[in-house]
Amino acid sequence: MRKSGLLLVHGRAPLRINDIGGWTDTWFAGKGRVQNLAVGPAVEIQLKVVLDKKKEKKRVVVIAENYAARFRFDPDQPGPTPHPLIQQAISLAGVPPELRVEINIFSPVPPGISTGTSASVCVALIGSLYYLRGQKISPSKLAALAHKVETERLRQQCGIQDQLCAAYGGILFIQMDRYPQSQVHRLSLDFELRQELERRLCLIYLGQPHLSTHLHERIIERLEKKETSLLPLEKMAALAEKAKATLEKGDLKAYGEVMIENTEWQRRLGADLISAEADRVIAVAKKYKAAGWKVNGAGGEGGSMTILASSDDRRRRQMLEAIGNLGRGIRPLPVYLSSEGFVAWEGA
Repeated sequence: MRKSGLLLVHGRAPLRINDIGGWTDTWFAGKGRVQNLAVGPAVEIQLKVVLDKKKEKKRVVVIAENYAARFRFDPDQPGPTPHPLIQQAISLAGVPPELRVEINIFSPVPPGISTGTSASVCVALIGSLYYLRGQKISPSKLAALAHKVETERLRQQCGIQDQLCAAYGGILFIQMDRYPQSQVHRLSLDFELRQELERRLCLIYLGQPHLSTHLHERIIERLEKKETSLLPLEKMAALAEKAKATLEKGDLKAYGEVMIENTEWQRRLGADLISAEADRVIAVAKKYKAAGWKVNGAGGEGGSMTILASSDDRRRRQMLEAIGNLGRGIRPLPVYLSSEGFVAWEGA
């Protein structure tokens, strides 16, 4: 603690896009493979810490910038509202009893757009509070704790890939042989390939948020009633292996083809997983010769897409302009590859 009595801690965790093999990292898949990309801008956390001289129970103040919300709560007794995910993440990580903390949370993207934002928030909160206590935490444990917040404390349907991506960062291949256990491999691309991939990646917001747990419940019900087969899950897991191989070979054309094929198997898992808005964006991407496109995360109404644009710069810019003109809130968002996962440091 400084002489001024104020300690600043900063933390950040990247987002996740282009999850080839997404849906196979779930309990109902049992085993799966995912190849995804950690990207920035990152979720940002700032802790303002002082001694709790007043000995208040509600000694945590949360400012959720994206919601223009500010609230105070007792970290030892988190409540169901407001923002239960934030309360539960802070409670699980723990706040030293002698401290009061003001926590500011900012996401660079709108909430609920299928980029693993909730996982990134959980990872950044838990990691920052561990840093505050001077405790080291491995990426695997950090991801597991963040996953526990959503699945055990909030009892939501949730795969494992988003938390792993936020904790590890980089270009990942996740091997899950038995849920929720996994092996994480960070793929290393040479400088030129990485620059080309980053230059051509486009993140498209589809105009409205969604809640992925509802989509998961719908697909689980269809699988239980045998209205949907397990074949799409098997095919998407195999495509994650193929995506890994194409990146290791430096073949972005083949990588784009894997993205397209994954999207179509996602459609076969549930026609409602690929929305009308997504199909409108896909039509524009085709017109401007994009190499690939993938509906991010669970899919469904709203959310976002990743596009691997044409290698031609002019076509890429024309495509993004045309997408921005589709209306209904559909628009490109800034995106870049993130080589780092969660990081924290003490502010000046």
